Amino acid sequence: MGRGGLLVLLTAVAGCASTGDDPLVWSDDVVRSREREQGDVVEVARFSTLRSDAAMVPWEPWQIVSGNTPTQYRIAELEGEGALEAVGREGGSGMWRELRVDPQRTPLLEWRWRVPPPAPGEPPLAVSSRKSPMARLSLAFHGDTSKLDFEDRTKLRLANVLTAHGLPYATLIYVWMVGVPVDTVIHSPHTDRVRLLVVESGTQRVGEWVSLRRNVVEDFRRAYGEAPGDIVGVGLMTDFGDDGSTRRTYYGDISFRTLTGHSNCCTARGGQAPR
Repeated sequence: MGRGGLLVLLTAVAGCASTGDDPLVWSDDVVRSREREQGDVVEVARFSTLRSDAAMVPWEPWQIVSGNTPTQYRIAELEGEGALEAVGREGGSGMWRELRVDPQRTPLLEWRWRVPPPAPGEPPLAVSSRKSPMARLSLAFHGDTSKLDFEDRTKLRLANVLTAHGLPYATLIYVWMVGVPVDTVIHSPHTDRVRLLVVESGTQRVGEWVSLRRNVVEDFRRAYGEAPGDIVGVGLMTDFGDDGSTRRTYYGDISFRTLTGHSNCCTARGGQAPR
């Protein structure tokens, strides 16, 4: 879409932004239809228990932009355990699952991911991923859109027009970058309702499982300056490299936990997932 067409669309969206007749965010429907998950541990994904090419229910494809060539996702086996393999060659899409989690009750997010080294003949990761993440885990949050200013509300309506699904109230994306320090918060250039938080940096641990533990409440406050609402979705995404090369990532088990029995640290680093 050219600049003139985008300006016309922005103007049209802005003109109806105050009607309030339609929801700004899809998270409204999740909060209305789902009860909060209960228990001290909320299992989001148990990919390790699956075998090659098994069904991934309740995970399903998430199209970021209509018409994009989707990333290929499947269950693969690594070292005797299942993992979600993502191969991005062009375009890009995600996998996600809907749920409703109270981050005040279970604030600790734990997961594993793995980026393999480039195959012979492929460019180094410092080239193919010098600007964009090698791996992404995203959290969608509900919230009160009436607190947002006119510009943010207009952009949320615009997202409903330009993207396949629109946006939730806020999105926090944990990313593995090459040249950006850990704990850097990156604002999306498209909307202030999406922010990235770097949790792994560099290529030193490429080829091995990287296990992480993050306090979601603390991270959301760092990124947005306010307390988070309910988490209404968890997503994973890998796309193609900055230079057009194929990019591959493996994702392991994901869970939310209470603070009981864990130190209130931001990142756990090591080869095995925290238990």
